[in-house]
Amino acid sequence: MAIIGSTQFLERIQFFNGERLFASDLQALEAFNREMRWLHNQSLHQAGVGSGLQVVGNAGDRQVTISPGYAIDSCGREIILTETQVLAIPPVADNGSGGPVYYDLTVSYPDDSELTPSETRDGICMPTGVVRLREAPIFCWVQLSDDPTNRQPIDSRLKARIKTALFIVLAQVEIFNCQLKQAVSTVQRRNARPPKQPHIACGIEQNPPWQSIALGQGEVALESALIGRLGTAMYQATVDTSSGGFQATPFYVARLVGPRQFTSTGDVEKTYVADALINIPQDSTLTTQGFTIQILPVMATVAGRAPDLKDLANAVSQWNVGWMGIES
Repeated sequence: MAIIGSTQFLERIQFFNGERLFASDLQALEAFNREMRWLHNQSLHQAGVGSGLQVVGNAGDRQVTISPGYAIDSCGREIILTETQVLAIPPVADNGSGGPVYYDLTVSYPDDSELTPSETRDGICMPTGVVRLREAPIFCWVQLSDDPTNRQPIDSRLKARIKTALFIVLAQVEIFNCQLKQAVSTVQRRNARPPKQPHIACGIEQNPPWQSIALGQGEVALESALIGRLGTAMYQATVDTSSGGFQATPFYVARLVGPRQFTSTGDVEKTYVADALINIPQDSTLTTQGFTIQILPVMATVAGRAPDLKDLANAVSQWNVGWMGIES
């Protein structure tokens, strides 16, 4: 029974009192639980090294040391090394042109045919059979091309296994005169745990649906060389951030995008500047799909004439909202 692949049904093993059990029944039960676990790994985790499997080797060494560890391949199968292993490097002198030879060290899950029996028992009126198999990962040296800008496996079959994450790259070595020319590099290793970093997305809300909310406190004169006014209304709009693809509510910042200098549309033409104080309420309107922005406009003229507050609506209508969300 194989769950991963083309299988289109599952069979759960059942037992009843008095049933005659065969080895195939118990093996099917073990296979069901194992392959369900593999399916879980394949579905919810990415292939790579989960922990350990560090590769150490210094310049001049003829072997590398691999520490115990755990990895997962693209089929969800667990690759486990339980004890430190010392592995000899390929015995090559050079690449045929007097230069070093590069290899990737990979690890993979063993096929059943590659497992070593660790315990056998005599059957009852039957031949001796294997009851335990020792699982040990398979390490493989994969020779790379000499192109320094694009080192790829020379063997196309091994290259395909690495690309499909059936072979997990642990390290890369540079060999010259049958020894390491420099210390082992682990930059190339593939990790099952992606690096944790903030998810950042940004955008611009074009023509936000501004709504005016009266404050009821009257006009407030600004004590400045300019003659200015705070508006008697606050404006509010909903900003759509669904394009950011956030999984959790991020921290939002916003700014107004648009002109700051305007010309009055009233009877007396005058130039005025306008800007606004910005607030993002930290309430239920703050979600993964968007947030509410509130602005309190302020305007001023430089000609000594008090600005007309009705011109604020003209200024607000020309402002878009630039936003950025940071999801940790």
